[in-house]
Amino acid sequence: MKRLTFLFLVTLACLASQAQSKRGISILGDSYSTYKGFVLPDSNYVWYPQEKAENNDVQDVRQLWWQQLIRNNQGYRLCQNNSFSGATICHTGYEGADYSDRSYCTRLWHLGSPDVILVFGGTNDTWAKSPIGQFQYSNWQKSDLYNFRPAMAYVLASLQNRYPGVDIYVIINDILSDEVTSSMKTICDHYQVQYILLHDIDKQWGHPSQKGMQQIAEQVASALKD
Repeated sequence: MKRLTFLFLVTLACLASQAQSKRGISILGDSYSTYKGFVLPDSNYVWYPQEKAENNDVQDVRQLWWQQLIRNNQGYRLCQNNSFSGATICHTGYEGADYSDRSYCTRLWHLGSPDVILVFGGTNDTWAKSPIGQFQYSNWQKSDLYNFRPAMAYVLASLQNRYPGVDIYVIINDILSDEVTSSMKTICDHYQVQYILLHDIDKQWGHPSQKGMQQIAEQVASALKD
């Protein structure tokens, strides 16, 4: 009996050690990464699943791109998914509304203790036509963060400072405006942050379908391996 108990405890310890040896992924995202019951904090707005499957066929959390990424590639675990549907990177949202309560600038501080951070945004900045602003890499005031370029730079600089030694990747959607896309590339290059430029993602209602989620997972996985 004592031997069985000992073996059981050893097994638990081994499983815990294996889990801890996996690299923790935290996601700073928008609707593309949300699913009801699978975001932290749970007060964040979510987009998936849609009530009508004909609007979007993603109806199971296991179909989300980050779920597939972690499940299909050994060595990763989810640390925290801080995604918020409709959120902009900067503080300016739709119709000029103040989104400072949900912007990436605000949420970046709450990602747990990850080994890898995946920043997936810019879509709502494009759709909301948030002001682009000028490139600015230091001395930010809150008023600066209502513009996309200063806000994007602030996000990457703050992530590097708050999570030293963590690998940061920026995922760039394939439907962003040319100005937002080029700005994200320039700012990533400035901070030597690798970006993942998505292409040909299948969508329904402007959001990835099951096929699109699989495409994102595969393209991100390929970049992480590289």
